[in-house]
Amino acid sequence: MTDFSRVRDEIKGRLDSDSLPGDKLLEVVKLLREEVDHYDWVGFYVASPEEKELSLGPFSGAPTEHTEIVYGEGICGQAAELESTFIVDDVSDENNYLSCSPEVESEIVLPIFSNGDLVGELDIDSHQRGAFTDRDEEFLREVTRLVSRLL
Repeated sequence: MTDFSRVRDEIKGRLDSDSLPGDKLLEVVKLLREEVDHYDWVGFYVASPEEKELSLGPFSGAPTEHTEIVYGEGICGQAAELESTFIVDDVSDENNYLSCSPEVESEIVLPIFSNGDLVGELDIDSHQRGAFTDRDEEFLREVTRLVSRLL
C-alpha cells in the first residue's frame, strides 16, 4: 500500500525548490506516477474560463490527443463545467468518455481552485477497474491544494 504521507512530503519538497512552476508541476506528475502503482497516466489541465476550455499541461504517461477539452466534453470537461470531482470506476460505462488509451479502465479528475476560481484539473487514469478509493481522493485533494498556486 502506498504511503501517501511520504509521497505528500516529497511533493512539498519539490514544490519548495527554485524551479519554474511548469517544471514543479512536471515533477509532481512524474512522482505520482512513479510512486503509486495504479496511477498509469497523470496530468494537469489548465483552465481557461473565458474560453470554457482546458489545455493540457505537464503530464506523465503515454501521449494523448486530448490537448484541448471543451467544458462539458468527456470526464475532464464535465468536472470543469460542474467544478466537481469525478471518479469513474469503469470508463466503458460512460457515454461521454474521451478515450486516451484502450488500456484505461478507470479515472479520477479533481478540479483545482485558487481564490475560489477554477484554475485547472488533476487527471489520473488507471489500467485497473475501480482503482480509486476514498483514500486516493483525500490524498489527491491535498495535492491539488498544494499545487493550486502554480496554475
